[in-house]
Amino acid sequence: MADPRSHRLLRRALAVGCLLAAAALPAGPPPASPADRTGPTVLRVLQMNLCNSGRAACFSGRSLPRATEVIGTEAPDLVTLNEICRDDVAVLERVFATVHTGRRVVSAFQAAGDRPSGGDTRCRNGQPYGVGLLTRARAPDTAPAVYRGIHPTQDLADPEERAWLCVDVDAVLLACTTHLAATGYAVALAQCRHLLDTILPPIRRRSGYVPVLLSGDLNLRAGGDPDVRSCVAPGHQRIDDGARQHVVATTDIGLCCRRSVPMHGTTDHPGLLATLRIDGGRPTT
Repeated sequence: MADPRSHRLLRRALAVGCLLAAAALPAGPPPASPADRTGPTVLRVLQMNLCNSGRAACFSGRSLPRATEVIGTEAPDLVTLNEICRDDVAVLERVFATVHTGRRVVSAFQAAGDRPSGGDTRCRNGQPYGVGLLTRARAPDTAPAVYRGIHPTQDLADPEERAWLCVDVDAVLLACTTHLAATGYAVALAQCRHLLDTILPPIRRRSGYVPVLLSGDLNLRAGGDPDVRSCVAPGHQRIDDGARQHVVATTDIGLCCRRSVPMHGTTDHPGLLATLRIDGGRPTT
């Protein structure tokens, strides 16, 4: 019968040998982040201002049906929405889901503030009024990070307090929208600068320096006074619809192929469609 003490000594020797062998192996690479695993990503972004509050002169009552047609036809990967009622997001989300079957659809909404009441600005139908965003995600169960707020600078002559909204899309893109002040262009410029220079950089760092996209009605024009280009900081690029809607992106995004989408008089803005290309690999500072 073998000596139990000999078996214990043998097991210890084998364990020590395994530890030494493991220590001699080179360390493996760290686990890949979602951005590490992603190859080039091509996204089509659609910006629409639907003028759907029911209170503005541009309200037609037909912009929401037209928006459903545009989403169904163009099948964008990301939709940014201005001047909408909260339930408009749910209507458009259902259409968006039909053109992206098999993918998780993500929606978000942020109401504009109402200075007199201290609550939300309301559409004529009583729903909160503001900005929204639709996108699709790879992760089936993980809720994306959503960031939202009210601009600290507002036009005190306007009871509506303008809002901003961002969604972290698969740790690949920080997608944002806003609708800036329409009654004071200097206020719109201050809001634009504060959003791009102060609000978004810390969110980008928190997200791992992913590329950033801001799409919306900035109520500023290229060549206007003030000029929208004066709020686009170094490290950013911009395209527009020839008027006040813009897509602003960090330069780690390929931004191209701008196209206006007719809304046939249902709102006072055309749709703005652009194509983004985000290369794979770990985002850098």
